[in-house]
Amino acid sequence: MKIKTTPEDFQVEELTTLTPEKEGEHSLYHLEKKGWSTVDVLGAIRRIWRIEPWRISYGGLKDRHAVTTQFLSIQKGPRANLENQGWRLSHLGHVAEPFTSKDIAANRFQITIRNMPPGSYQGVIATLNQIRQFGLPNYFDDQRFGSLSGPGGEFIGKYLVKGDFEGALKLALAQPYAHDRAAQKKEKVILRKHWGDWETMVRELPKGHARSLSDYLRVHPGDFKGAVARLRPELKGLYLSAWQSAIWNRTLAAWYKSKEDSATLVEIPSKIGPAPVHIFLKPETLEEMRALHIPLLSSRSDLEEVEPTRPLWQPILEAEGIPLEELKVPGLRELFFSRGTRPSLLEPANLNYQFLEDELHKDRKKLLLRYELGRGSYATMLVKRVQRAVEMSSKKG
Repeated sequence: MKIKTTPEDFQVEELTTLTPEKEGEHSLYHLEKKGWSTVDVLGAIRRIWRIEPWRISYGGLKDRHAVTTQFLSIQKGPRANLENQGWRLSHLGHVAEPFTSKDIAANRFQITIRNMPPGSYQGVIATLNQIRQFGLPNYFDDQRFGSLSGPGGEFIGKYLVKGDFEGALKLALAQPYAHDRAAQKKEKVILRKHWGDWETMVRELPKGHARSLSDYLRVHPGDFKGAVARLRPELKGLYLSAWQSAIWNRTLAAWYKSKEDSATLVEIPSKIGPAPVHIFLKPETLEEMRALHIPLLSSRSDLEEVEPTRPLWQPILEAEGIPLEELKVPGLRELFFSRGTRPSLLEPANLNYQFLEDELHKDRKKLLLRYELGRGSYATMLVKRVQRAVEMSSKKG
């Protein structure tokens, strides 16, 4: 089976009930994109319209390798459209408050999985029916961990919490990633080769964010905290949320381990290690999981809110060497973890599927999936579960 053969194979439509008005403090826009990450488009919009970062607000990040639509707002933004190769921004009107994740009603997905093995159809159909009945764990998926760095899988957010601002900055700027483009690879070679020699880096780096930070360190040697404060705001938030999300995932995995007598489990792959996923749940365990909301941990967490799940997450923080009260970035008040809870069960709405002839693979079929998920949930969790069903069918065959 093959996923994301073309960008059109993975389509995401962000839905909102927000209605724009003729006037308001914030301009509301609809963004259509293909082959771009949300972060990269936002950077382009800021440069073209010369918009300060704090004026832009959006609800979620959408995949680069997909065709996606979403909403964003700009405080006192232009009453105009904007178009570039691969994306189009359309002005819809105005709203009183910035657009945030709370304004996302759901995300609608259309996903094509190609080159389906003929012997897998019945297993996949059974799996999709199981998902309709029992749902899936609401893990954060690999897109959340795009900033995971280094050969050992190091979290930049952990470096920030420990106050190692130079280590965090070096990982953020210089660590190679699988999807780096040619220009980014070349820039990162310079960064790694000359790290600490800011004069040389300013001279050799192309104009851009990394050179600006190098120039700051040339003028303010040793002020890595100040350089971190000047990282792009959407990236700083991603570094913290990645580590916080990994802790959340491990907490849910710990819950599963405590319920092994009442859940039939398989494992699916993840950047942070294999994740347990249920096939069936006893009725009482299913209801317990529906009611289970796991906290996003932070030094600002409501103690009454996090106390019921303490036996699950406390051993994880102890292994990380960070007590709950120290889960913050020292000295940078504007940089903080999210707070709140996240439901542990993911139940797709309007889940439908079709097996169709695959025009790209002779004598094979493709699986067309359509479903809706609440904000913050990952469509790829369902895709990975289907992939696991195909693997299990192959073993049986």
